[in-house]
Amino acid sequence: MTMYLPVHFEEKRVEVLHGLVRSHPLGLLVTHGQAGLQANNIPFLIDPGPGPLGTLRAHVARANPVWREGGEALVVFQGPQAYVSPGWYASKAEHGKVVPTWNYVTVQARGTLRAVDDAAWLHALVTRLTGVHEAPQARPWAVADAPPVYIDTMLRAIVGIEIELVALAGKWKVSQNRSAADRAGVVTGLGTLPDEQARQMGREMERPGST
Repeated sequence: MTMYLPVHFEEKRVEVLHGLVRSHPLGLLVTHGQAGLQANNIPFLIDPGPGPLGTLRAHVARANPVWREGGEALVVFQGPQAYVSPGWYASKAEHGKVVPTWNYVTVQARGTLRAVDDAAWLHALVTRLTGVHEAPQARPWAVADAPPVYIDTMLRAIVGIEIELVALAGKWKVSQNRSAADRAGVVTGLGTLPDEQARQMGREMERPGST
């Protein structure tokens, strides 16, 4: 399974791809086991090593069979996305030969899924996950806030997964195939919309890999 990736939309910088995973950590994990294709939405952490492309780490419910199957895995991370109206293009007034499109940012990560059924490893992982996602809170919750016996019980209900990446691909479809005037028109048009994703897409168009 591969992604259609024209060269002008391709993003290869590992630090940029990792940055997208960190800012949009809920990945779609796709595996192929005895029951066929399976897809699970899971929040991941990305670490820069040990290989050059990094390693994804997460946990799943023990009742979820995905950790028992292992094998090749694909994880898809979706960044900002927005509809692009042809009315925003400067070229519409010139010749009218324009149509709608959709701009988006996505990262696909591949590797072999490995299960980690180890209480200490899981405790460290959930502590890291909590620290990352509680950081914006005025009074961040910590794993240590809950009774140790309760945490031990919860840890027994999950299993860790680790995917050392062998392939990492990014697609930044942010109107690189349009003229500077058309791109400027799209940025302006996105800026008039009320949703944050549209504004994020506008920033990506001005500085690809910035969000």
